[in-house]
Amino acid sequence: QLVAYEVKRMRAEEGNKQKILRHIKELAEKLYKNENPYPAVTMHKVQKPTEGCHLRLHQKPFPRLDEGTVQWIIDQATAKLQTAPPAVKAEKKCMVPSGPPIAAIMERNGNALANSARRLEVVRNCISYVFENKMLEAKKLFPAVLRAMKGRAARHCLTQELNLHVQQNRAVLDHQQFDFIIRMMNCCLQDCTAMDEHGIAAALLPLVTAFCRKLSPGITQFAYSCVQEHV
Repeated sequence: QLVAYEVKRMRAEEGNKQKILRHIKELAEKLYKNENPYPAVTMHKVQKPTEGCHLRLHQKPFPRLDEGTVQWIIDQATAKLQTAPPAVKAEKKCMVPSGPPIAAIMERNGNALANSARRLEVVRNCISYVFENKMLEAKKLFPAVLRAMKGRAARHCLTQELNLHVQQNRAVLDHQQFDFIIRMMNCCLQDCTAMDEHGIAAALLPLVTAFCRKLSPGITQFAYSCVQEHV
């Protein structure tokens, strides 16, 4: 609905923080109501008698309640509640027009998205070159890969690509390959924030115990020995 109806409004709000915040609050309320459709049960308030009411004439005495009748009413209500079907919010389905093309909204972000896609492509290509032993090509792309590690998408891409190679039983590397992979991992962990701890860093854990190199017959060095200093 935002895409379809509110593009003009969003453009008009650009640069005005108060309007943007008000818009965000409205959206937040809509989202909250969508997640919490049932309002809290309101308690019936018993009205207090007005001041001086006891001085009024012709006051009717409060009728005596019949205990049996009251209990019968309570039992009826309890039985109804037990047999009542669970309250389900009826889904209202509606057609939302497609609105303007995404490009119209993302004009300014278009270049950023293209750049992001290019960065991920560079990361994938560099890792492929390393595993195909095309070290000259990998060296050319390496500085760009290390720069790309500043972005979370590139860090995530690195973990995915390395995981694919582990699954293909390509975890035992030669010295040059090992060096490249370690430098990528170190750079990736260096740029990780606390938010990445359970995402990127956690995804790297099984990888650093898989990638290794043979130092001499019977002696194997695993990747974790080179990246374990990171917080």
